[in-house]
Amino acid sequence: MKKQIALSLLILVAVISFSCKNTTKKEENTHTKSYSIDSRTTSIKWTAYKTTNKVPVKGEFSTVSIDTLKTGSSVKEVLNNLKFSIPVNSLFTNDTIRDGKLKKFFFGTMENTSNILGEIHMLNETSGNVDITMNGITQSLPITYVIDGQMATIEAVMDLDNWKAQAAITALNTVCAELHAGEDGISKTWSEVKIEVATYLNYN
Repeated sequence: MKKQIALSLLILVAVISFSCKNTTKKEENTHTKSYSIDSRTTSIKWTAYKTTNKVPVKGEFSTVSIDTLKTGSSVKEVLNNLKFSIPVNSLFTNDTIRDGKLKKFFFGTMENTSNILGEIHMLNETSGNVDITMNGITQSLPITYVIDGQMATIEAVMDLDNWKAQAAITALNTVCAELHAGEDGISKTWSEVKIEVATYLNYN
């Protein structure tokens, strides 16, 4: 009888032990990984245009601050409703004289634009919009985006007239009159600016 009780206890202990191991393993397997954004792996490049022939002038902002750090089960979830701030003084075109003119005469002519503010809204699998605040004005900018694994690429074309930046464009074109003149002798700075953003998200 004692042997039967002892055997039963051993079987019970074995069953409990096996069950605990399975439960632990199951809990470990159900842990969901998540994405998170890092401003250090985010690049913001832009292309502006000069002369009537629309010659491109490329540059970037080397710094971006993410105001709403969060995690999500997908890249789209992390980017949706994300708020950011871009310091204008981080502008870089590989030409210090040009950089100085853009900061002083273009952005310096605008109201309250030491930083460009934005909030992303993802509408579907390929498009969305960004609420951009610049020159004291907030306007919605349509975007297209592609997500490839942990990489998200966003593109947009800004019309600076929507942010009433005509005075800033005129100020820049005046100080860069000769540089912005083409073969026809006409000096022109376009209100169109192409934006390209790429960000590589962490996967934890």
